[in-house]
Amino acid sequence: MAERTEKGADIPSTILRSDKKAQDTWAKAHDSAVESYGEGERAHRTAFSALKHTHEKVGDHWEPKEEYGPSDDQAARGNRDSDLPSAGGVDANASKKHLQDVARRLDVKGRSKMDKDELVDAIRKANDRATAKARRD
Repeated sequence: MAERTEKGADIPSTILRSDKKAQDTWAKAHDSAVESYGEGERAHRTAFSALKHTHEKVGDHWEPKEEYGPSDDQAARGNRDSDLPSAGGVDANASKKHLQDVARRLDVKGRSKMDKDELVDAIRKANDRATAKARRD
């Protein structure tokens, strides 16, 4: 069941399954964005952009990142009209070792032979599967 921010927006289920800092970061950024842009998709995207600077998506939830900063080139540009692909919350700027550790935790098959881009894509897909499963349960 989704909770609501002060302004009334539903907090996405992946964030509700995350720590309090992730929830607070998303809610504060969302509420601020609603004041600037109004309720809707832009406010949600802004909130996720803020969250991706402090957290990364691992499975069906968000975990604190080792280092503050954008998770991928799309987040770094901060341009909503950009055609750069998003890594879907995966910290694509993390080290290959970190990505391999996350892939191990998610039981990604073949991870030891993957390059960094392949790891990011495999983790994103594993995250999507874990989130879909959590929503069904």
